[in-house]
Amino acid sequence: MAYGEYTTLLIDQQGAVLKVTVDRPHVLNAQSRVMREEFDEVLDIAAEDDDVRVVIVAASGDHFSAGHDLGSAEEMADREQRPLTPGYAGAYTRAWDLNVANTLRWRNFPKPTIAQVQGYCIMGGIILATACDLIIAADDARFADRTVRWGGPHVQYNSLPWEIGFRKAKEYLFTGDWITAVEAERIGLANRVVPREKLDEETMELAQRIALQDPFAVRLAKTSINMAQDEAGFHNGIMNSFHVYSSATGARREQQKDEDGPAGIERARNRDVQFGDHH
Repeated sequence: MAYGEYTTLLIDQQGAVLKVTVDRPHVLNAQSRVMREEFDEVLDIAAEDDDVRVVIVAASGDHFSAGHDLGSAEEMADREQRPLTPGYAGAYTRAWDLNVANTLRWRNFPKPTIAQVQGYCIMGGIILATACDLIIAADDARFADRTVRWGGPHVQYNSLPWEIGFRKAKEYLFTGDWITAVEAERIGLANRVVPREKLDEETMELAQRIALQDPFAVRLAKTSINMAQDEAGFHNGIMNSFHVYSSATGARREQQKDEDGPAGIERARNRDVQFGDHH
């Protein structure tokens, strides 16, 4: 099945494994609107591609993702071509379309997905990684949701409590501190931690091993576990958390003008300085 030409993604198929690589290393693979739209399209095609049994989600360069793109040249050009709808209603719709509705589609994609994580995996990076079924982390991987440091409760798709438990989620949201690769594996955020130089090899080896299974049986196994998670409250938790996020964002926008412009970008740059861990 033919995949399109993408400006933010690299597509590579090795047997029954499709590797989708976010290719924006110049901005630490920050997630632009275009990138998320292109990724959504690729998964939509892959869902119907019988030659694909497993999808690896990777990223070029030293880091998996520094989060949402707040102002790269490409993002700003896209906003000029397709202006953001102003006001709270516009922000609400955009946050839902680009961070929750699509992420739930990725989470329920009918084939196994593996996030291959190195370096920073921050905020939007956590959204993308936790939408995958498995996370293989390099030993240099570091995870964080720093939304509280910026005056909000958590990211739009608040999966962290379901990944690491509610008490640990409170700790890491309240502080915004890094979760190291070793700690991520210990608390269940990562399935495995591997040496950075073996990340590609070991992730592909695991994907190819999963691809040996009967695809329908694997699909049912994934569906069954996702349904069990939903029965425990996951889907409602994501929905409720999004509305808490949206309410907090509305209040923050009243206090902090120009949230989507230069002032918002400057706040993001300075967000972690007082904590001494912005590098």
